[in-house]
Amino acid sequence: MSDLLTHECGIAMVRLKKPLSYFREKYGTSLYGFQKLFLLMEKQHNRGQDGMGIGCCKLGMDHGKSYMFRTRSSERDSLSRLFHEQMSHYHELVGRGKIDPENEGSIKNNFDYGGEILMGHLRYGTSGDFGTGACHPYIRRTNWPTRTLMVMGNFNMTNTVELNERLIRRGQHPVFDTDTQTVLEEIGFHLDQAHTKIYRKLRNKAVDSEEISPAISESLDMARLLRKASRGWDGGYTIAGIVGNGDSFVMRDPAGIRPCYFFETDEFCAFASERVPLMTVFDLGKSDITELSPGHVAVIKNTGNMTIEPFVDVVPEPKKCAFERIYFSRGNDPEIYQERKALGAALVPQVLEFIENDIENTVVSFVPNTAETAYHGLLEGLRLHRRKEVRDALIKAREEGTLDEQVIENLIMGRWPRGEKIAHKDIKMRTFISQESGRDQLVSHVYDVTYDVVGPEDNLVVIDDSIVRGTTLKQSILKILGRTNPKRIAVASTAPQIRYPDCYGIDMSELGKFIAFQAAVGLLRDGGKSGLLREVAEACREELRKPASAMKNCVKAIYAPFSDEEIAGKIAELLTPDNGEWKGEIKIIYLGVEALHRALPDNLGDWYFTGNYPTPGGFRVVNEAFLKYVDGEGGRSY
Repeated sequence: MSDLLTHECGIAMVRLKKPLSYFREKYGTSLYGFQKLFLLMEKQHNRGQDGMGIGCCKLGMDHGKSYMFRTRSSERDSLSRLFHEQMSHYHELVGRGKIDPENEGSIKNNFDYGGEILMGHLRYGTSGDFGTGACHPYIRRTNWPTRTLMVMGNFNMTNTVELNERLIRRGQHPVFDTDTQTVLEEIGFHLDQAHTKIYRKLRNKAVDSEEISPAISESLDMARLLRKASRGWDGGYTIAGIVGNGDSFVMRDPAGIRPCYFFETDEFCAFASERVPLMTVFDLGKSDITELSPGHVAVIKNTGNMTIEPFVDVVPEPKKCAFERIYFSRGNDPEIYQERKALGAALVPQVLEFIENDIENTVVSFVPNTAETAYHGLLEGLRLHRRKEVRDALIKAREEGTLDEQVIENLIMGRWPRGEKIAHKDIKMRTFISQESGRDQLVSHVYDVTYDVVGPEDNLVVIDDSIVRGTTLKQSILKILGRTNPKRIAVASTAPQIRYPDCYGIDMSELGKFIAFQAAVGLLRDGGKSGLLREVAEACREELRKPASAMKNCVKAIYAPFSDEEIAGKIAELLTPDNGEWKGEIKIIYLGVEALHRALPDNLGDWYFTGNYPTPGGFRVVNEAFLKYVDGEGGRSY
């Protein structure tokens, strides 16, 4: 993705089922769980660099001893720094004789993360502030283990305001307006209720005081509790939590918008936002990993027993986020790798049309590096096309009796697609610019180019993951590509046109910043149809008077008068550099939605392309986003 786009978050959880001594004897360290947590987070570092946090719950701690711990950081390189600090502290305690590495009790009593249940979170902020206080996990402490709660997640709720109002109506006083705090307090409220109900029942039965706490722990039904707590949640989420008694859980939204994978053995179970980190860290095969089903919650009791069940009455058709496969998740997942190649291959017909089948005089490349897998798919697709051409020509020549050495030489040796590394991204420069917002004059140097590879007779086709705002394309990439002096340039996106805001975790919330929306508005003005903007605004206002469940997407009317090709043509016009020395033709090619679905048959979440949101809150957000644009307001609508 050439645009700088923050997105998603990453979670990891490791739940040991055996004593720490077991792992020391078998794996050589009592900190097996802690080390695996670090590796799971490191392998998901692509999912969050704004901050991180880790948490730990220890089982069977004596009264007077702490049992739940948390550390968070939003500093630069916080992940490696935090784990390094914790391990240095551990070795310091060992060196001072405070910890005996051979003694499980010594470790649990003196090292915060010498416990059986460990969780970690990597944050990419899409709402709230960006300090340490905004980092997960969030914690709610009490003197009762069965009421103490720690929560983290990869999620965005579209109806945070309404959820906070529900807390207020109960008599609570929420201090923060983030969805994380809301989720923590909502689960905590139902945890309190369940605890109190069980407590009163036990007291009425005259259960001995010392037996009450373990009896409450045994009776606590987290799945039932979470079913109640999640009623009214509207968003995409994977949420993990730990109760102080040692019960833990991981739950995934009913539409399956946010991803979650896990595996379980008799030694431990582990969860992560992506499959490959689990495969790599625990040396597993693809078939060993299970995807947590949408609308289901995995509950691990403090005994280590895990159950999985739905927490909603009806699980809707899954709408898993397509962007996870296009861009966000690591591309070495075996399925995602093939899907990204398929996305590139799906662009072959449009690329051939652009180059007028002149494969011999075409150079294919990619930008940025995350588009490399799709590039290989496009190149492979062009080669297959050329192979068929050669085959058909050879058969025809044989039938006509014209098959000779010269024909074979021309057919087989010529007109094959060429792939080259054209654009090179300067990571340090990009990082500096992201910290120095507004320095447009620096953006053109984010990329550099390979010179003397493309000739003036060549078409240059560059594949990109997606085009959101187009800022970097116009200010940097297209200027740099023009220096190669090709005949024509096409930027081919493996994602369709991004037309509508996301409200489930990706930082794509402001309509006015989308280049596709700018193009549609530009076409309306070119055609003297600006009045449609006012009509749509009034329709949005009318729609927002309805319950969210009854709303529709009024913004679709902005795009309705135009074909995909017309909008793409206007986008090319808007993205053509103003003062570039090269004046050739620039074309923007977008993959169609149907082709996207064929390439990603199990990930049909496409609301940012089609405007068909998987939850009612999405329709409210898109209508509000349009009104913000009309009123000249910035910021997100959730």
